[in-house]
Amino acid sequence: MRNTWSFFPSLALIAAGFCSFGAYAQVAGVKPVIAVMQPKVVVVTYFEVGEDTGDRPGELQFWVERDHLDRKIEVPGMTRAVRTNAAGTEIAVTVGPGNIKPGVNLMALGADPRFDLRESHWLINGIAGISPADGTVGAAVWTDFVVNGDLAKEIDPRETPVTWSDGFLSLDATMQGDTKGGAGWEDDVRRWSGDEARANRRGNVIRMNLALMRWAYEMTKEMELPEDAAMKRLRIQYKDAAGTKDGPKVQMGANMATEIFWHGAKMDAWAHRWMALETDGVAKLGTTAMNDSGTMLALQALTKQGKADWNKALLLRTASNFDMPPAGVTAAESLASEKHGSYTAYIPALESAYAVGERVVGEWMK
Repeated sequence: MRNTWSFFPSLALIAAGFCSFGAYAQVAGVKPVIAVMQPKVVVVTYFEVGEDTGDRPGELQFWVERDHLDRKIEVPGMTRAVRTNAAGTEIAVTVGPGNIKPGVNLMALGADPRFDLRESHWLINGIAGISPADGTVGAAVWTDFVVNGDLAKEIDPRETPVTWSDGFLSLDATMQGDTKGGAGWEDDVRRWSGDEARANRRGNVIRMNLALMRWAYEMTKEMELPEDAAMKRLRIQYKDAAGTKDGPKVQMGANMATEIFWHGAKMDAWAHRWMALETDGVAKLGTTAMNDSGTMLALQALTKQGKADWNKALLLRTASNFDMPPAGVTAAESLASEKHGSYTAYIPALESAYAVGERVVGEWMK
């Protein structure tokens, strides 16, 4: 069946079974009416390994297999087909990697007339890095803030003043230590009231809907998350860190989104400093990843167009790896062992993303 859904009445009758509502016409000289799908839930993931089903899973596969998202719909401008269930009430997309591709993919989805996303809820989920100061591998983190760590000034660390902690400074600054934006700056995050989704002028600091995030956290905070022997052995290598005293749990925290897969204790220190700087001390680092700024800015744009509602979006990150090495291991040695898809907690993190996320999706699907 062709995905244009516009050729013959018999095909229209078949396709209608996959849609929330729709109508078709085949009249000479009249353009057929396109069936419109109204998903209750859109699941957003960032990568898949090979096929959508039947092989080593990426972030999409468990959703496709377990929620029976058996149908594929090709969307112009998207890099991977949309997956949907028979009723069209749940769809899933893969839109990464990086921060740019998610924005492009989701704008393409929002522009496709076959999808009405105005009332849809969004579960954005994927694996991530985590600092041993903030948690352990296998943890599931509901996100309150997303910070784009790439929007900055930078000097090569070999050329930075000796008083600087790293080579990064805010776009507003001339030296590290300068007050970001100056006194009374309108984008001071400490001045943001309410709970609704919000972004600063540059779009490099984004706040999720805090009320919705707290609702999801309260629903899932007692869930037991998997920790196998290999994960525990890895965790105890960081025994002196604050976040590794116990096994993985559901928690809350902010996400640092950068196009660069960085690693090491010095970069970990930068990420904590940068999160505090850009959110004016409001947010606490939770996870590190590459994508979520692009996703949320696309949802903000679609909201302004009246095509979606970013206040109905949740962001869940599950930790597959630490962002720095344990004691006695160099950053280069540790990074060399960080092969995407073979992290110690890779499969458990995918399992947690589905298990925790599905609890929320199940509520939305009622």
